[in-house]
Amino acid sequence: MANERGLTAERSGLAPEQEVVDGLYSRLDELRDEADDRLAAIRKEGPSGSPQNRSERDAFATLYEDRISQLDAVEDRLCFGRLDLRDGERFYVGRIGLSDAEHVPLLTDWRAPAARAFYSATAANPGEVVNRRHLTTLGRRVTAVEDDVLDVDALREMGADTALAGEGALLAALGARRTGRMGDIVATIQAEQDAVIRAPMAGALVVQGGPGSGKTAVALHRAAFLLYHHREQLESRGVLLIGPSKTFLRYIDHVLPSLGETGAVSTTLAGLVPGITVTAVEPDASAEIKGRTLMTDVVKAAVRERQRVPRADKQIRIDGRTVVIKRSDVKDAQGRARRDGRPHNEARALFAKDMIGRLTKQLVEQLEVYSDEDRIELERDVRDDRNIRIAINLCWLPITPEQLLRDLFSKPHLLDHAARMLPQDERDLLLRPSAAPFTEADVPLLDEAAELLGDLPGGRNRRSDEPSAEELQYAKDVLETFGDGGMVTAEALAARMKGGTARLSVAERARGDRTWTYGHVVVDEAQELSPMAWRMLVRRCPTRSFTIVGDVAQTTSVAGTHWWPETMDPLFQAGWELRELTISYRIPAAVADAAQAFAKAARLPVSELRAARELDDAAAAVRADDAVATAVRVAASHERAFAEGDGGLVAVIAPPRLHGALRSALPATVELYTARESKGLEFDVAVVVEPAEIAERPGDLYVALTRPTRRLEVVHTSPLPDGLVLQEA
Repeated sequence: MANERGLTAERSGLAPEQEVVDGLYSRLDELRDEADDRLAAIRKEGPSGSPQNRSERDAFATLYEDRISQLDAVEDRLCFGRLDLRDGERFYVGRIGLSDAEHVPLLTDWRAPAARAFYSATAANPGEVVNRRHLTTLGRRVTAVEDDVLDVDALREMGADTALAGEGALLAALGARRTGRMGDIVATIQAEQDAVIRAPMAGALVVQGGPGSGKTAVALHRAAFLLYHHREQLESRGVLLIGPSKTFLRYIDHVLPSLGETGAVSTTLAGLVPGITVTAVEPDASAEIKGRTLMTDVVKAAVRERQRVPRADKQIRIDGRTVVIKRSDVKDAQGRARRDGRPHNEARALFAKDMIGRLTKQLVEQLEVYSDEDRIELERDVRDDRNIRIAINLCWLPITPEQLLRDLFSKPHLLDHAARMLPQDERDLLLRPSAAPFTEADVPLLDEAAELLGDLPGGRNRRSDEPSAEELQYAKDVLETFGDGGMVTAEALAARMKGGTARLSVAERARGDRTWTYGHVVVDEAQELSPMAWRMLVRRCPTRSFTIVGDVAQTTSVAGTHWWPETMDPLFQAGWELRELTISYRIPAAVADAAQAFAKAARLPVSELRAARELDDAAAAVRADDAVATAVRVAASHERAFAEGDGGLVAVIAPPRLHGALRSALPATVELYTARESKGLEFDVAVVVEPAEIAERPGDLYVALTRPTRRLEVVHTSPLPDGLVLQEA
């Protein structure tokens, strides 16, 4: 059968492909040199000339810098595939598109429609593809080629001499050692994943998949795909990628740049609220309460409480005259200020202006002032009077979101007022000292408060980042006059030539603006988000264009999702679609089987999962008298083996109470995590300690068991949890 599908790799040789790859890198170098030369010429001109000329030079310089960064980012594995078509056409697939100086295509961008067959063609449905070649490179050197022959008869008719590959490219990627950063799968995306990556952008796409099914990689590639195919829609607003932790973001931080994209914003939920640092962990009971949507009413009531009516009229002396802050005037002025729906801090200016006008009128009537000049002077006296400023502030107090929450959760009378819809025992769970650090569960509440409060007086105002029609036309004129070698668009140049923040990239502008709205949002580990967190995200994408990936069987948050419809229906109504990934490419079959058996025994809502790899001795358990000492011994043994071989990552996943002892005894090169901290990560070897303790939250143990790509070691002193059956080492 193998002989029917193709010839040997040795007979095909690497030289022809090396020649092609050399040519592609040569063109990449030419483009980079051209951008470098243009940038150097602009910088050589210096800061002379009119402000307009300097603005133009700065805009071009920034754009060339961006282009150079993009070309640098695709240096590794520039080209990874080739398609041979039935009509004799052949083209190469890579991270970006390249053309020669005459605009003849040399390399097809993996996101282009023409490249889709590289991922979707199969022997059963080859389409126009007769052969798909995978190129493996190290630096700029081609180290291997493998072919998937999809139509043997057509290939023979063409007289091609190709090498047999089968599933070699995929399985080689799966078996590669872990480096602590996520390896992109652009060269090994399978049809199931490709269908998700290229799904229409409209509405919300929910991707459910078990461990190792490539959810995160698919999400990242979908972000790059959408940025490429919907650039006009997304270029000015950007794509937001939400990850579960900073560790996770570091893990995937190079993937989008290596695919040719630098315009996405990746962050945690906390990163969406500038200036907030999360340093504490919320107890489950209070985290669940804070995740409920009714907390919107609590925050709203806390804000409204800052708009107070005095218990009695208050008299204030100004230069020998008495003015009265009347309760009726305060009520009326507050109603007027609320009328147009402005945020609290912004509406306060209207309230203060109204009250100052009413008090000024009292003085005018007492002094029988008639001239505008005298009236203005009296108004200034009222506005500058310290006692009046204090009285007005007490009636409508400007406040930050941080202080609002600190007061709300530290002062029982404020919490009783704002959260009166909660029973007393739940209100008691929310109380904490004023100086307590913020938690992840506080972030959506802070965001809700920021939305209701707005900026403090004197804070920043949102500014337009869109170039005007005049600015766009001027940019086109500049390009026609000076030329740009086809490397710059008029829209991009116009945006760069705008003053202030418009000179920043979309990512830079978005990161500093809590009110920024994105063109598309990608959410990883989405099952962990509370209803309040979802409210926070939907606010950032009014079009509700989302890619949502997760596994409800791995939910560890008490406020998270265990069934997609219960979360998605209220948010998107009929505008969402569920797709499933069913093949685990990362986890060995023995590990997947053991984890799924436990999950089903624990009645977790697991997806059916088929493992793509069989590895001998992939899972074992060790019964120990001392869990810490045994875990250290097992981890150190694997670490030594990797040090003597081709390397790899070893991680210990243990309950928090054991971390002190483990950290002091483990080799420095061995990672140590709790089950929740390991979510989304992968290791060559995972040593899971005391699974029965971790299984107090079944989802946590399911996460821990599914982290390894080569071997799972379970160290236990207590009996294994129900459903977890492993051979004892």
